[in-house]
Amino acid sequence: MASADQTVLQFFPLSTSLSAKVHPLVIFNICDCFVRRPDQAERVIGTLLGSVLPDGTVDIRNSYVVPHNESSDQVALDIDYHHNMLSSHQKVNPKEVIVGWFSTGFGVTGGSALIHEFYSREVANPVHLTVDTGFTNGEASIKAFVSINLSLGDQQLAAQFQEIPLDLRMVEAERIGFDVLKTTTVDKLPTDMEGMEATMERLLALIDDTYKYVDDVVEGRVAPDNTIGRFISETVSSIPKISPSAFDKLVNDNLQDQLLLLYLSSITRTQLGLAEKLNTAAQIL
Repeated sequence: MASADQTVLQFFPLSTSLSAKVHPLVIFNICDCFVRRPDQAERVIGTLLGSVLPDGTVDIRNSYVVPHNESSDQVALDIDYHHNMLSSHQKVNPKEVIVGWFSTGFGVTGGSALIHEFYSREVANPVHLTVDTGFTNGEASIKAFVSINLSLGDQQLAAQFQEIPLDLRMVEAERIGFDVLKTTTVDKLPTDMEGMEATMERLLALIDDTYKYVDDVVEGRVAPDNTIGRFISETVSSIPKISPSAFDKLVNDNLQDQLLLLYLSSITRTQLGLAEKLNTAAQIL
């Protein structure tokens, strides 16, 4: 008896473990676009820019909003605006390419598949970033998704969104700006000296926490962790051996350089202001 033909339902998972890393600037930009959205728009969508690191991590460093019209069964994107913005961004930083798209709201919606299909033609395996600006669960949930195809034989039936690990990290310079922007109101931006002071206070707090952990381990109040011990050992060994007097001289020299730069910039501003006033007076006379 000849065997009957069988149709196989195929599910194509991710070939490799994929993760994403997003910078704080992207989140602030998305929230700002949501606040400035048109009155009739329920959410904003846009393009994510960045690069793919050698280990496969998608590094999201920039973004811009794309105007769109959305109904229950269709989504219309302003493709010309999208391409013009992409061209402008790449003139400033040609290393930033399209890595995905973002939308505000909680999780994936019905129109997300249509938008994801468009970005799949722009880049292979785009990342979909969602920012819950409505605080559905009492917090601004930030998640990242990728699409997985579900096929029946040679025919693609649907696309399923699978959540991937998302890491929100920042360097020290970004952290200072993040601490300023996350507050509702600020009187003024911190100066270089105030930023250095805040950084030193945070460093002293971390050193105090390390001292407390080591004392707790020595006294037997906390179980030792070899990984943390090796990390502390490597950190201490990386500190250059320098006498207190030489360290003070180094800090004072750098401080004097900072003060000199501030003084020179102040003189430059004064000279420019004086020259502008003299030029205005000469034109009047």
